[in-house]
Amino acid sequence: MKFGVVVFPGSNCDRDMIDALSKDLGYEVITLWHKDKDISMFTTEDCIVLPGGFSYGDYLRCGAIARFSPMMQSVINFAGEGGKVLGVCNGFQILCEAGLLPGVLLRNENMKFVCRNIFIRGNDDVVLKIPVAHGEGRFYADNATLDKLEANGQVIYRYCDENGNITSEANPNGSMRNIAGISNAAGNVFGMMPHPERACNAALGNVDGVKVLKDLLFSEKAVPA
Repeated sequence: MKFGVVVFPGSNCDRDMIDALSKDLGYEVITLWHKDKDISMFTTEDCIVLPGGFSYGDYLRCGAIARFSPMMQSVINFAGEGGKVLGVCNGFQILCEAGLLPGVLLRNENMKFVCRNIFIRGNDDVVLKIPVAHGEGRFYADNATLDKLEANGQVIYRYCDENGNITSEANPNGSMRNIAGISNAAGNVFGMMPHPERACNAALGNVDGVKVLKDLLFSEKAVPA
């Protein structure tokens, strides 16, 4: 398995993701420029990653311009063929704007940028400490969409406290139903606001991100949180 990390103007977490995947997890990583289209070097056994940052300065809406980059049509086609796609933070926003994931990421409820460690609970009820850094991370969808996400098992991570309790106090941005990450119905496209790539090395004081990446990228399908 190899990974492609797409770099947009304004990406600033691409190197973090590349280092986590290559140095900490030991996989081959190819950098992909947003203006290119060729991903013929990848098969559906591989994964394309949209990293965090501020693509195009977050003008209009976060991810709204990056969604039209030439590379994104290739990513959309790749996902449609069953290839895995992961979007983190700004990457999650781009996936929603591109229609690969439902919903939208809105301005944080308190209208402030949040940058700290938080806790999330995944499919196995294991509590993980993962950093967040965003100003527009509040996941929103109408109730019908939210109900469908939950019924289909597409909610893969929720914000929680250190004991795993899903509470409003543990929600750093006001995201609906404490949603921190979702997948598409097919289980091959994933988006999340927390940054697992920043928690993959003991030198950083946290390796919980390794579990996040392995659970998402090497499982057959995500299981509901």
